[in-house]
Amino acid sequence: MKTLKTILKKHSGRSRGRVTVRGQGGRHKRYYREIDFKRDKLGVLGEVVSIDYDPNRNVDIALIKYQDGEFRYILAPSGLKIGDKVESDEKVEVRVGNTMKLKNLTVGALVHNVELIPGRGGQLGRSAGVVLQLLAKEGGFAHLKMPSGEVRMIPLEAMATIGTLGNEEIKARVLGKAGKSRHMGIRPTVRGVAQDPDSHPHGGGEGRSGIGRKKPMTKYGRPAVGKTRNKKKWTNKYIIQRRK
Repeated sequence: MKTLKTILKKHSGRSRGRVTVRGQGGRHKRYYREIDFKRDKLGVLGEVVSIDYDPNRNVDIALIKYQDGEFRYILAPSGLKIGDKVESDEKVEVRVGNTMKLKNLTVGALVHNVELIPGRGGQLGRSAGVVLQLLAKEGGFAHLKMPSGEVRMIPLEAMATIGTLGNEEIKARVLGKAGKSRHMGIRPTVRGVAQDPDSHPHGGGEGRSGIGRKKPMTKYGRPAVGKTRNKKKWTNKYIIQRRK
């Protein structure tokens, strides 16, 4: 659908001409397909017209034609076929590809494309082979088990799509040659110990040498191991069980 595609601008890891992300560059020209993560076409039945490849993500996408004539792309769950019907509303039939509020799903349901904040659009469970499981509903929140094993509280008013995302076998993909990475926009990565001391904290030394520090560091001298996640305390209260 030409109306849902725009040429994706290249940045090559640069901001205002300066490299801000190393290892990015090149890349084949590609189009961005506008994906309907919100699934806010409520109460309107849609039909799967085609299952398409999307170069911007590792999961296939499905083109949906709604009864009012509008076309939209959605993430294609495993088992969704051309000709299948999909629907989105507060409460709909429990069928692969349908979207409804968590409060109306039964405990044990397998979902993807789940909203963190109601109305914002799906943010959890959007990559190939991913599935989240509804473990419980309590006090206005649903307890969802993530692929990592983490159990998180999500508002019951949030929307979720039924089913497991397809293309699970992509995890076993072998690129086969360096050129394939270059087509994807991935430039070579040079080890820190192979660089000179001006370029990296691990650099320098005669012959083959170790990192020469108590702990590995990034190119910019910040710790590269241990707890490096941002301490977003406001999210901690929604995590029931930490990831394994």
